[in-house]
Amino acid sequence: MTTTGPLADLRVVEMGQLLAGPFCGQLLADFGAEVIKLEPPGNGDPMRQWGREKAHGKSLWWPVVARNKKSVTCNLRSTEGQELARSLIAQSDIVIENFRPGTLERWGLGFAELRELNPRLIMARVSGYGQTGPYASRAGFGSIGEAMGGIRYVTGDADSTPSRAGISLGDSLAAVFATIGILVAVHNRTTTGRGQLVDSAIYEAVLAMMESLLPEWEVGGYQRERTGSVLPNIAPSNVYPTKGGEMVLVAANQDTVFARLATAMGRSDLIDDPRYADHASRGVNMAELDALVADWTADLGTDEVLDILHEAGVPAGRIYTARDMFDDPHFAARDAIVRVAHPDFGELPMAGVFPKLGDTPGSVRHAGPELGEHNSDIYGRVLGLSDDERMAFTERGVI
Repeated sequence: MTTTGPLADLRVVEMGQLLAGPFCGQLLADFGAEVIKLEPPGNGDPMRQWGREKAHGKSLWWPVVARNKKSVTCNLRSTEGQELARSLIAQSDIVIENFRPGTLERWGLGFAELRELNPRLIMARVSGYGQTGPYASRAGFGSIGEAMGGIRYVTGDADSTPSRAGISLGDSLAAVFATIGILVAVHNRTTTGRGQLVDSAIYEAVLAMMESLLPEWEVGGYQRERTGSVLPNIAPSNVYPTKGGEMVLVAANQDTVFARLATAMGRSDLIDDPRYADHASRGVNMAELDALVADWTADLGTDEVLDILHEAGVPAGRIYTARDMFDDPHFAARDAIVRVAHPDFGELPMAGVFPKLGDTPGSVRHAGPELGEHNSDIYGRVLGLSDDERMAFTERGVI
């Protein structure tokens, strides 16, 4: 299998499991890196069984998060498995891991040891709290990082308990920041010749998204609270009902955009109304203004509302479900959804590769592999093990 893409000259060893580390590996693999995923013999990564919905008893999440990767079985808890991992890492550019800090050190696979083998090695470590500090050794799932980083407190309605965003946001953000760190380290290595450690903590990745939350508290004495679907003091910018029980999101809070909205509603009188004449006034009178917009949208179908507002130059859109995405011509025109051959599911749809590069775009070349599908390739081609040696390792439960 020939790897293509702008990162095709990079070999990545992915250790760890579930989402935070593997999503980082997916991002690199999408742009052509040879990502070799080490999985425990027998069951492999738990992501092979995860996901709310299953088809043919198999996960629909695994084919996505493991796409473009190569699967190799390796028992990292065994001495022989650790030695195989060292041999592979010695010939690789990058290691990704998301075990609890200290685990790899107990296995003799910490960064200090691996760097002795391979001074050019870049090691990305994704964890709940980072590799240092008083909480480093704690078990840290994405949900806890989301709470610590601040996003859980501000997500949901004002009269509800803090809510989950509906996706594994903390894990994915930590993976994105780990990917950024890896690419920065690769660039730095071109001038220094040396790799380095990339320490991506889930709570810090979430904290990085929290806008001006910190100075608002310390300098302004203001604590952000849950506000549901609205932006505090920003109006109109909300979700509004349409005929048939559907919804649209309208964002017309800028003065000139609000004027276009009022005209499109047939309510140009609102433009000069002192309650709505400027940004600050609309924020103060948000509730009554939202009611006016909702009264207008509720009498129209979703498509009718959107046609009127798009023609008027007012930012507006439907609240998309997966079904809407499949039916949308813009998704189709930009190949936002791609279809990949799968032995069990036929053509499997999934999100494309983002961002889109003009000259060296990424691609989805295959869905997540079967467990140990690439043992012969990697252990044979890369490490030079014979068939008999591989068989002996298999019989001892090493691979």
